[in-house]
Amino acid sequence: MNVIVSNEQRNALSGLDVDIIKSISGVYEATELVEMFKNFFYNKMILDVTAINDYHSVKNFQTIAMGLDAEKIVFFLPEGSDVCTSNFLSKLVSMGIYNFTTNLEGVKYLLEHPNTYKQVAHIQQINDSPANTMGNTGSSFNGVDSSIQRSGSIVIGVRNVTEHAGSTTFVYILKKELKTYFGDTVIALEINKNDFQFFRDQNMISITAEQLQSALIKYSGASVILVDLNDFPDDSFCKEVLYLLEPSIIKLNKLMKRNRTIFAKLRQKKIILNKSLLSNKDVMDFEYEAKAKVFYNISPLDERKKNPMLQDFLIRLGLVVKKDEKKESGKIFGLFRR
Repeated sequence: MNVIVSNEQRNALSGLDVDIIKSISGVYEATELVEMFKNFFYNKMILDVTAINDYHSVKNFQTIAMGLDAEKIVFFLPEGSDVCTSNFLSKLVSMGIYNFTTNLEGVKYLLEHPNTYKQVAHIQQINDSPANTMGNTGSSFNGVDSSIQRSGSIVIGVRNVTEHAGSTTFVYILKKELKTYFGDTVIALEINKNDFQFFRDQNMISITAEQLQSALIKYSGASVILVDLNDFPDDSFCKEVLYLLEPSIIKLNKLMKRNRTIFAKLRQKKIILNKSLLSNKDVMDFEYEAKAKVFYNISPLDERKKNPMLQDFLIRLGLVVKKDEKKESGKIFGLFRR
């Protein structure tokens, strides 16, 4: 059974021939919708986004995507509005929202054939014209302007999912490995913390959330920018986000107690098991129980030495290629290819 949340597009949705268990109409805060449906069982939700108060703000979409299962929601967008620009849609894709449409036929199709990231990945590579950028509509999220995404740098975010999963040290080790391919053009940023100072590396910089936009512009000439996101919620400026989990029993049980739907939200994301002692069979069991695919299983790393497994990790990630696969240009590394 399905749920319909409507407002300005109520008449259009009235012609939708699907089984409905609940239908509401009006304007609601994003947090209201989350509270209303987080414990409500339904198959799919058809959400007329005009029912979201201030639906022009990406932040409200993220509240819904984090509080509910975005894979179960079809976002019905008003055609021709500023939420239909490529910049806005790119941000939706970045936060795991893949099912959106502007017409009733699209709603019907997505109810039966929901998109995966593969179907919408190209949207992240489309840059809208300056007249339609998020900054000009007043809807940029947390002050990170969409023009940052036009820089030549590969921006990779790293986020802890379990507590103390090791994002800070992982960024440091990853930066050391990347330096062997990109030299000193690799930059690491950490947001709202000052732990980088203990590594005594001039290319590892601690910044506040307010300094993020200027830092990304300042280092836009870098080959790779690694960002320890910490608790900063917006990762739409990243080309990729790596989600670190330490797969110990206590860490996983704490995670599930805090957020029992977390693995539903992490589907199609790059899950990294960090500081992991799991065997291949253990990983397969983990994937079966979590119903989520693990991108890479990383054993405890020595931050003082070279870690051979990171080369394979970077190849899998698409940042480097094997020497026997190098192109005619002679380069042994490549940019992200989707």
